[in-house]
Amino acid sequence: MADSPAIWAVLAAGAAVTYAARGLGVALSGRIDPAGAVFRWVGCVAYALLAALVARMILLPVGPLQETATGQRLLAVLAALAVFYAARRSVAAGAAAGTAMMIALAWSGLSPF
Repeated sequence: MADSPAIWAVLAAGAAVTYAARGLGVALSGRIDPAGAVFRWVGCVAYALLAALVARMILLPVGPLQETATGQRLLAVLAALAVFYAARRSVAAGAAAGTAMMIALAWSGLSPF
C-alpha cells in the first residue's frame, strides 16, 4: 500500500499546495501594512471568536465541563479577567489564571452557587 503511486501523488499535491501558499505569503508580506485596516479587522475577528467561545463554554458547556457548576465557571472567568487586566491585557496570563482557577475549584469540590 505504501508503494502505491496514488499515495505519492496525493503527497506531492499536498506539498505543492502548501509551498505555493507559503510562497504567496512571502511574496505578499512586504506589501501588507501591519497597522492597516485589514490587520485590525483580523484582530477584531480573532478576539470576537475567543469571546464567543468563552461565552459558549460558560452558558452551554459540553463534555466534562458540563459536570461543573455554573458558579465555578463564572469564578474562573472572573479570575481570568482580573489577571488579564493586572498583567497589562495579557491573553495568555488570563487564560492560564482561568484554567488554574477552574482546576482548583473542580478539585476542591466547592460550588459557589
